[in-house]
Amino acid sequence: MKKKNTLFIMIAVIILTIAGCSKKGSEDIESESVSVAPTENITEMAETTAETENHDNEVRSKLTGIWVPKEVGNKRPFAIILNNLELASPQSGIAEADVLYEAIVEGGITRFLGVFETLNDTRIGSVRSARHYFVSFADEYDAIFVHYGETTYATKKIAELGVDNLSGLTGIAETVFYRDKSIKAPHNAFATDAGIREGAGIKGYRLEYEEDFDGHFSFYEEDTDIVSNKDVEKINLNFTKYASPYFTYNEDDKLFYRYQFGSEHKDFNTGEQLAFKNIIVQFVKEWDIDKNDYQTMDIEDATGTGYYITNGKLVEITWTKNEASREMHYYDSKGNELRMNPGKTYIAVFPDNQVEDVVISD
Repeated sequence: MKKKNTLFIMIAVIILTIAGCSKKGSEDIESESVSVAPTENITEMAETTAETENHDNEVRSKLTGIWVPKEVGNKRPFAIILNNLELASPQSGIAEADVLYEAIVEGGITRFLGVFETLNDTRIGSVRSARHYFVSFADEYDAIFVHYGETTYATKKIAELGVDNLSGLTGIAETVFYRDKSIKAPHNAFATDAGIREGAGIKGYRLEYEEDFDGHFSFYEEDTDIVSNKDVEKINLNFTKYASPYFTYNEDDKLFYRYQFGSEHKDFNTGEQLAFKNIIVQFVKEWDIDKNDYQTMDIEDATGTGYYITNGKLVEITWTKNEASREMHYYDSKGNELRMNPGKTYIAVFPDNQVEDVVISD
């Protein structure tokens, strides 16, 4: 409304000025010049003023770089472990994740960690058990970690890093989770926003970011086409042959759309296909930790390489992580901290001995 009022007032002034001049004789009209700002410039000035005013009660999301209400952007996110078995697909609420990690667990399957700024109050899941590297990823975001069960390695990592967590194998389970009896256990544990928040309250967890937490990513202020001679129309991520996930690029909305198990990867709640502005492929050293095929990664104090993909372009990146200090940074080819486009991000934590299994098509 303020933008419209500003525009109307400026136009009225112009009309009155012109009207006043029309009452003068022709000689006076010729001898006087009336300076009129182009309409588009008036509109632009009004929009700039309105934009500044509209952000008074907003902050840039630490997860997406998008302007969000302060009461949303200042809250700690929830990092939730999500099932990725075909029999448990499609997942509920997964499209709401602002950041989505995918990594291999035992048996050659992958599992997701969704980092959520906001949650629906209907159904999120199915929620599965934690692995210790997901604990580490969640801690990078100052997130409250939500999972239904955990390995002994994850239990130790939660204690080591002091991560606030809500587990389905504790007394908080019935508050946070519920079972969908139409689905076979253990693939039928789901959470809700209300349950998670109630559980966090019972545990006495802090619900806002730490004051000195700067966020995980560095974002451009607006959508930016990166400079690269590498086009990406499709990216196949062959973790294993189980799900065969891939993304295709849509030039119309500049998003990458996800597929797996031979079809569109959709959210059960909405039927919405998963789509991301940013894709990061983070190559890590990974190996079996024991005879049960549990995996581990070199991410405690480590460096590595990877790809950053956005707007149909790819650039090579490097990364560093210090788990103890919660520092995780991505860098461009010049060694500057990577700047990303505002929007949702997918991160593939990919074994560095399988680089050839990341297939880029242009």
